[in-house]
Amino acid sequence: MIKSKLWTKDFIIISATTFFVALTFYLLMTTMTMYAIERFNASQSQAGLASGIFVIGALLSRLLAGKYMEIIGRKKMLGGSLGLFLIATLLYFLVDNLSLLLVVRFIHGATFGVATTAMPTAIMDIIPVERRGEGIGYFSLSPTLATAIGPFLGILIMQYADFNMLFAICTGFSVMSSIIILLAQIPEAKITKKQREAMKGFTWQDFFEISAIPISMIMLLMGMAYSGILAFLNSYAIEINLTTAASFFFIVYAVFILISRPFTGRLLDVKGDNIVMYPALLLFTLSLVLLSQAESGFILLLAGALVGLGFGTIMSCAQAIATKEAPQHRIGLATATYFFCSDVGMGTGPILVGSIIPIVGFRGTFMTLAVAVFLSIGLYYLVHGKKAIYRNQPAHVRASGGGRC
Repeated sequence: MIKSKLWTKDFIIISATTFFVALTFYLLMTTMTMYAIERFNASQSQAGLASGIFVIGALLSRLLAGKYMEIIGRKKMLGGSLGLFLIATLLYFLVDNLSLLLVVRFIHGATFGVATTAMPTAIMDIIPVERRGEGIGYFSLSPTLATAIGPFLGILIMQYADFNMLFAICTGFSVMSSIIILLAQIPEAKITKKQREAMKGFTWQDFFEISAIPISMIMLLMGMAYSGILAFLNSYAIEINLTTAASFFFIVYAVFILISRPFTGRLLDVKGDNIVMYPALLLFTLSLVLLSQAESGFILLLAGALVGLGFGTIMSCAQAIATKEAPQHRIGLATATYFFCSDVGMGTGPILVGSIIPIVGFRGTFMTLAVAVFLSIGLYYLVHGKKAIYRNQPAHVRASGGGRC
């Protein structure tokens, strides 16, 4: 049987655009606190706000983007958001006080939220349905690579140049994003007049896709656990004298995602959701256990590899599940729902994890996160896993009602 083509021109262009947008985000995210402190003499809390307000802007804009995307049109929304993303990047050159910096960061985050909701939505109609898990796996490599390259490049620029050079490089990435997206054909959703009218309401269902909420809640919990690693790995590494190994942690994480992604996405398409999600949840649990017990650089980096195989797999597969559960005309809302929950987890995780550390220490905190992820296996079974078992049974068994949980 001949496979439907996955690596089309449009798929490659949107993936590249996603990479440049994400690279800009991580470059600025890892340097913004330093910029606020050095340029405006900000306190640690003010500097943290300068970094985090970007995510707040993205969260709020995702809700509106998911709701109005199919009404406004994907191409218009994507082109407009990338144009505004470029303008917001240029505004950093004009910032002369902390309050203005906060405004620019919020606007920049809002444009980021719209663009990174529109691109995954468009890619869903470009990926062949029978290869959706595989396609999302490859597509999500773009932001994954940015998580490894962005912080490394940000630190390198700060060592050899100044903040104006940083903003100039980010502007270059934004220009490339705005130009290359013009070469792609953005598919629009085929929706009826009745569906269009139904999408103009203002109930909570108009901002969230109900079918995507269960798996998105799993991603919220996973995001909280992963954010604990992001926020506190460096401090933990200093405490256990493994700072050199810790500097390679996310490189190893990204490498193992690159290695595993071609197989996990295809496995999801062929064998179903559970065959991928259950092992991924177990691997993420094991990675946190190893992290909590790390006494050597090898164990720390092995934990990084398992985070890539575990959390990295969950991240792409959960997105595939969220979108395939939704009606075609609400894929944009499903995408927004998934990323909203993921962002909430990533945003609130450091606060919750930070409150645990004084009580049980770093090792106890990572072990607590391991227990939480392990318990989420049961939650996954309840909200999605048992339904996935039923769907993967032969048609005659489903018709007879066998296998229902």
